[in-house]
Amino acid sequence: MPDTWELASIAAKFLLYLGAVQSAGLSFIAIAFRRETEGIYHLIARRSRAIVLLALVASGLVFSLKGAAMMGDASGMLDVEILGVLWQTPIRIELMLRVAGLVLILIGIHFVGIGIWIAGVGGILTLWSFSWVGHVAGFELTWLKLLLIVHLAGIAFWVGILSPLTTLAAEKDQLSRAADLGHRFGRFAAVAVPILIASGVVMAWNLLGGFAALVDTSYGLILLAKISALALLLTAAAMNKIRFVPAMRRGEHSAAIQLRKSISAEWVLFCIILLVTAILTTIATPPA
Repeated sequence: MPDTWELASIAAKFLLYLGAVQSAGLSFIAIAFRRETEGIYHLIARRSRAIVLLALVASGLVFSLKGAAMMGDASGMLDVEILGVLWQTPIRIELMLRVAGLVLILIGIHFVGIGIWIAGVGGILTLWSFSWVGHVAGFELTWLKLLLIVHLAGIAFWVGILSPLTTLAAEKDQLSRAADLGHRFGRFAAVAVPILIASGVVMAWNLLGGFAALVDTSYGLILLAKISALALLLTAAAMNKIRFVPAMRRGEHSAAIQLRKSISAEWVLFCIILLVTAILTTIATPPA
């Protein structure tokens, strides 16, 4: 059973993952689908500011909670000596990259022109930070770390599209633009999702060391919960691509209502996946 500090770390990591992945994703979406999202760019910028601040606060909490876990007491969160020890580890590079990336997103998102490219660089730095500490980082394999970044980029794009698509689908006069955005993203997802799945399988295989560990270890069982949520997520996404978006392109506004409901389900599933990931990286040890 997780102790108090592990539970606090899980909560802080969940908020960090939610803020970091979503802020990176929104910056990528603003670049890749600039024409379709230009009318709601101010909303994207406003949401980005909020979630970047969430990620920055969560980053600080994750770092300080490591000190509390080492001390077994809340005083470890502010203990200069303990935090200084942590600062001499790869955690320092992870935190510096993440803060730099989030700040670049925060700065870049204010400007429509060159700013979105600055935010995009910030998104890449933010995702790169996750390759420095964690289970994949423990393998010290460059190609596996790159695979993690590719995997996270795919997730970021997927999470990033949800808010803009929901906003456009909620407006009757934006039905055509919402349909175009959904259609273009669907074409991107047809390539990105297989890559996302393949990269996840390769990383899981290296972390588990074999198929048997998927059902014989606590790490594998928790990972199975994540895979189950992903399967449901893929089902919802398939409904969007095959049924709702084509209907919206035909001018059926009722399909936009169904799309928003489907996206709400995707948000719930994404949150479950991020929460399970936080649990995996906090209390579970890969068999390999």
